[in-house]
Amino acid sequence: MNEREAKMRALLAAFEPIQLEIIDESHKHAGHAGARDGGGHYVLRIVSARFSGCNTVKRHRMIYSAFGELMKREIHALTIQALAPDEL
Repeated sequence: MNEREAKMRALLAAFEPIQLEIIDESHKHAGHAGARDGGGHYVLRIVSARFSGCNTVKRHRMIYSAFGELMKREIHALTIQALAPDEL
């Protein structure tokens, strides 16, 4: 696990996830503008009771808010699958 992924995991801990998977796909985007600037490309799958009763847009906003400054420089692209436990 690299430093950026460790930061992501630490910030996502606030959601008390029962499942958390972060896949770094940055290598697939070599030469892409965001990759040249140092931003990573990630796929996130998270399952948390905190998402119960929230629609997809709200769940994504919650995650973007948790990541805060990371979204400005360290994360260029993020694919999110955010589920409540009863959606497994």
